[in-house]
Amino acid sequence: MQGIIIKCISNDYTVLANDRTYICKSRGKFRKLKITPLVGDQVLFDSEQKYILDVLPRKNELVRPPVANINQAILITSVKHPHFSSHLLDKLITMVEFNRITPIICFTKLDLLSETELQEIEPIIQYYKKIGYQVYKNTDLKQLKKIFEHKISVFTGQTGAGKSTLLNHLDTNLNIKTNDISYALGRGKHTTRHTELLHIENGWVADTPGFSALSLDELSPSEIRDQFVEFNTYRDLCKYKDCMHHKEDHCMIKEKVSDGTILKSRYENYLKFIEK
Repeated sequence: MQGIIIKCISNDYTVLANDRTYICKSRGKFRKLKITPLVGDQVLFDSEQKYILDVLPRKNELVRPPVANINQAILITSVKHPHFSSHLLDKLITMVEFNRITPIICFTKLDLLSETELQEIEPIIQYYKKIGYQVYKNTDLKQLKKIFEHKISVFTGQTGAGKSTLLNHLDTNLNIKTNDISYALGRGKHTTRHTELLHIENGWVADTPGFSALSLDELSPSEIRDQFVEFNTYRDLCKYKDCMHHKEDHCMIKEKVSDGTILKSRYENYLKFIEK
């Protein structure tokens, strides 16, 4: 029988097939083959013995959060408590773009900002829209509900950014546990302990353990460069065909940063990523 893994706790995999769920174990052969079944995997399983027999080919996968076959990633981005981090947002965008997943940005906690702080963050929000990303605020519930239909989505972002809270607002029946921010640590307390697909608006959404650190070590500098979509608009105007937009002269990207066309923080984050 074929189904989809919608939940994983330890070595117990909840598989959905024909509107029924089965708690299955993975076969020992997966350890030998170094295959770990992931939430989102399409699998063949024995419904009587409750064993996963095979994992079908994946479209993509993320290591953290551990989810496969994702269509889109909702990048939950807090602007206060925890404070807005362009570095983390751009790192998340780079990771999901590289994995051929559509990034969708959702800014949270704007109600905690002063008028001055709102005026500072608004141009940043508009910039991400300008370069082609879907951008929402956590109060845009009607618009957000429309993006989930017939898709597997992953909610991800720094701990305490409001992922579980937003999911509860999207579907009041979920009642996902949330905790307060740990102000002493400057980040949220972990509330999600496992990865699970939740059925929302005729689609699947993964509520995943939050994190505040991740690595781009598996990407080469040129692969990182190619995920910065606004660079691709001007790169053919650079002096060198394979310009890295760093130490080269006559670089159009650096000129566009200087004149304000390209957001300075995006470029600075790019340099940090390739100099890792």
